[in-house]
Amino acid sequence: MWETEFIQPNNSPMNKPSKQYPYLYRDISWLHFNHRVLQEAKDKSVPLLSRIQFLAIFSSNLDEYFKVRIGQMRNLIRIGKKTKKELGFDPKDTLKQIHAIVNEQQEEFSQIFNDTIPELRKQGINLLRRLDLDKEQMHFIENYFHSKLLPFIQPVLLVKNKIRPFLNNASLYLAIMLKEKNKPTSPTLYAIVNIPSGEVPRFIILPSHRKRKNLIILDDIVRQSVSWMFPGYDVIDTYSIKLTRDAELYIDDEFSGDLISKIRDSLSKRNVGPAARLVYDRNMPKHFLEFLMETFGMEKLDLLPEGRYHNNFDFFKFPDFGRDDLKYRPLPPLPYPPLRKAKDIFSAFKEKDHIVNFPYNSYESVIRLFEDAAKDPDITHIKIIQYRTAKKSRIQQALMNAVKAGKQVTAFIEVKARFDEKNNLEWGEKLEKAGVRVIYSFPGLKVHSKLVLFRRLEDGKPVLYSYLSTGNFHEGTASIYSDFGLFTADTRITKEVAGVFYFLENFKKPPHDFEHLLVGQFNLRSTLEELIDYETRQAKMGNKAKITIKCNSLQDPAIITKLYDASNAGVKIKLIIRGICSLIPGLPKISENIEGISIVDRFLEHSRVFEFYHSGEDLIYLSSADLMHRNLSGRVETAFPILDKEIKREIKDYLGIQWSDNIKARILDDKNSITYKSTDSDLPIRAQIETYYYYKRKNEILRKAKLTTK
Repeated sequence: MWETEFIQPNNSPMNKPSKQYPYLYRDISWLHFNHRVLQEAKDKSVPLLSRIQFLAIFSSNLDEYFKVRIGQMRNLIRIGKKTKKELGFDPKDTLKQIHAIVNEQQEEFSQIFNDTIPELRKQGINLLRRLDLDKEQMHFIENYFHSKLLPFIQPVLLVKNKIRPFLNNASLYLAIMLKEKNKPTSPTLYAIVNIPSGEVPRFIILPSHRKRKNLIILDDIVRQSVSWMFPGYDVIDTYSIKLTRDAELYIDDEFSGDLISKIRDSLSKRNVGPAARLVYDRNMPKHFLEFLMETFGMEKLDLLPEGRYHNNFDFFKFPDFGRDDLKYRPLPPLPYPPLRKAKDIFSAFKEKDHIVNFPYNSYESVIRLFEDAAKDPDITHIKIIQYRTAKKSRIQQALMNAVKAGKQVTAFIEVKARFDEKNNLEWGEKLEKAGVRVIYSFPGLKVHSKLVLFRRLEDGKPVLYSYLSTGNFHEGTASIYSDFGLFTADTRITKEVAGVFYFLENFKKPPHDFEHLLVGQFNLRSTLEELIDYETRQAKMGNKAKITIKCNSLQDPAIITKLYDASNAGVKIKLIIRGICSLIPGLPKISENIEGISIVDRFLEHSRVFEFYHSGEDLIYLSSADLMHRNLSGRVETAFPILDKEIKREIKDYLGIQWSDNIKARILDDKNSITYKSTDSDLPIRAQIETYYYYKRKNEILRKAKLTTK
């Protein structure tokens, strides 16, 4: 069992410990989530090339984790002023625990990768090392090095206390041990050379024969070429290294001066931030590692051993050689007939609310909404919140076209969306040039809601329409992230969506209170806590009480405390948490009425759903917010109610399918959170596949109903 602390009611953001309820550190819980991703790379039921993609996802996740979370923790250790009592945890002890877990996972990663190579070979795909090459292939890589790599190669001989080259953030290097030729007793010398994976592909296809496909990793071409770079020296051995730098944007004061300029300045410094970790080949000799630590000013807590290769997120670009049979079978997004076939999309959802579930349903319904609005002569205003968006976006183009058509378009762009700051700034500039009114980030506050509002003149009177989502307005991620989107003209909701935009445009409380929407900075936290308390009171009175929560992360101490209290009162609680879960389900006399699962599969589970039995009323909210302190207290988030009975039934069906998963669901408990859930049913149920066919059946029912009507 991993180390936990304890929380108490009305806890501070720093999670001060008490002796009431167990609380799993978010950073430890996140590592268990990433282990579930690694499980997918190991799962032989996953197609071979898809398993390689999961190796890439695991590595990409871990890289971002060290850039952000561990960078912050290292800063706490360096500062050393705040005590364990103030923070609620000891950063140094936690970092040691993190390193121990990551080391185990990296060893497992290496084993999975090594096991994958012979499986590829059986499929006619040979991932070769330099010693495996024949004469033709050796000649090929020699030419490749001189024609493609040489302009980018920068070999440096290291001299203790004199030459200390700057290591670029997340770039690959070979650390080299050398001796002068014909001088076997001379001292060992050290050097580094960059591996230019940013300039050329990481996987190089080699001359192949018959139906076999041969390729080599770029690193091994550079290894083979080291002797040409250091004439006069014998190469003893080479080991790969990589430095990850803290990627957080540290802005001294968001409340004074030009925030956008400060963000631009900080972006330029991201790649030169302090070191968060030095990744090295675990076979590197101790004396060489100590030399590198001294050369680059690293400490033991900065070190992380890995295998022969780093930056394994490059497996996203592993050549597939057209072998679609080694990938997941395609699940083409299904059309949503009520909106696809509607002559007037606004009239279609003025009649009734509509819900779409991506990527099972096609994202075309959302794109059409924007493109039709841009052309509709009766649309006068469009307002949108953008957190992340695609680099090539039909939605953004539709907004610019709407301006050309004489509509007033306002876009709130959150430029503090981590790792999308540059893209968001660029889109902001394009939209401004096109005539869109662009409002950028607030100081000290992130806006994470996913809303759009349309104002339309009908018979001379303004009518509001809205689209509310759990996910971003991003055509790319809509094909791999599981998210809900609601189309509505219900005035109970649209009026309050207008209130959110009033706040964003004027930065003051809207004229009317939020009665239906739950909005961060206003009533989101308080209402969720009240709804949990209601179920707790009902359970204490002996009445039926249930809560189901589906989200990415559950970390907020106050919410967790209330869920523990609810469990002790007898409330039946189901948690479907993809990532961080700081609450520990299933503990006797603490959380025995709480069950928890995590689903990791081909699509990223991203939707947030909160369901409360509420004396049979079955209140259901969809939300942009996870149950984390930052979401509930430090952001503008939105949770929106499902008021349509038919849609409510659909979401309950969806949650039921998720809960019945006995293939990709893992049990959240006090053990390891990577144990697969099993059920008494002999029928294998994989939630994402079941969901796809659920919507396929719905479409067929609609088709037959229309035929019957005709």
